[in-house]
Amino acid sequence: MQETKPKWRMLLEIFFISTRLGLTSFGGPVAHLGYFHEEYVRRRKWMDEKSYADLVALCQFLPGPASSQVGMGIGLMRGGLIGGVISFIGFTFPSVVALILFALLLLQYGALDAGWIQGLKIVAVVVVAHAILGMAKNLTPDVKRKTIAMAAVIIVLIWQAVFSQVVVILGAALVGFLLYRNQKIDDPAASRSFPISRRVGTFCLLLFAGLLISLPILRELTSSTLVAMIDSFYRAGSLVFGGGHVVLPLLEREFVPTGWLTEEQFLAGYGAAQAVPGPLFTFASYIGAVMNGWLGGIIATVAIFTPAFLLVFGVLPFWDQLRRNEKVKGALMGVNAAVVGILLAALYDPIFTSAITTSVDFSFAVLLFGMLVFWKRPPWVVVLTGAIGGSLIAIFI
Repeated sequence: MQETKPKWRMLLEIFFISTRLGLTSFGGPVAHLGYFHEEYVRRRKWMDEKSYADLVALCQFLPGPASSQVGMGIGLMRGGLIGGVISFIGFTFPSVVALILFALLLLQYGALDAGWIQGLKIVAVVVVAHAILGMAKNLTPDVKRKTIAMAAVIIVLIWQAVFSQVVVILGAALVGFLLYRNQKIDDPAASRSFPISRRVGTFCLLLFAGLLISLPILRELTSSTLVAMIDSFYRAGSLVFGGGHVVLPLLEREFVPTGWLTEEQFLAGYGAAQAVPGPLFTFASYIGAVMNGWLGGIIATVAIFTPAFLLVFGVLPFWDQLRRNEKVKGALMGVNAAVVGILLAALYDPIFTSAITTSVDFSFAVLLFGMLVFWKRPPWVVVLTGAIGGSLIAIFI
């Protein structure tokens, strides 16, 4: 899987690829997983299907920005701790810069053009659908796992609670264990080496818990606005399940009632966060910049993403050893099938329901799907075509 090349070249490659994804990955966290699957699994084969599905399942289970955590994990497996950091920086930096600039310079220009945003939403439908087709072929090959995926779709769509995905993953793990516990499983992903020790993982988990406990205490003791801001963002990054769409209303409750920014400022940033590529958690960069300029934007970004780093780097060493255990593999088969169902549910709501509203939208989605799947055009070409086509549709139709 991993060819021999100088470490600096490997790290540079991680940075350039993750930055390109950060510039072109529109559509929210589920769409990002589709882009990652296309780039890292299908094209570059840095990971196999099972390893990628295991990583997605873990990050869906952890609190924080799931797609960013998957990107960190891929960089970590490819280039060690530095690779994980570089992968995060590349994927996140474009949207951080865009939202800080928006906060400082562009608020007075009003709403963004809805045409190209609508086109990017349609691109997200295509990318996620393509990823799900590929993952379903490999991860739900038999009737039992197809049934687990189908049940996951139904439960997640009907029971739309904060912890529904976590409950579905736990239930699928139990069902998979019961169904496959006595079956010999050929799992080539289990032989993958891992670049972090359990000692480092333990340190990261202890630091995560220590900051979560100590920051609110320090906030009360110091009455510092800076400490209060760091505490609010760190807590949001630590306790939010379900990704960026969930963190946005949480941040509104943290910062609007306190008077740190107005409702109008929040809504303007909300729209910008939906329009830019990359993780929705970078909405924190906008809020920090509104509060305290460039420095505030950088501090807010570091604070909200630090829990994601500590959790991924802390849990992955233990996760890797568990997934090699024969007794755990059956549970992982159930979990991976459930992940396919969870992604399919997200493809319908909110991605499809918000993007495909007319027959023209659906027709354009079919064209983009053909470009990606049949004509094998690169994802960035599909993204550019979606943005231009969305603008033309808004003008002429």
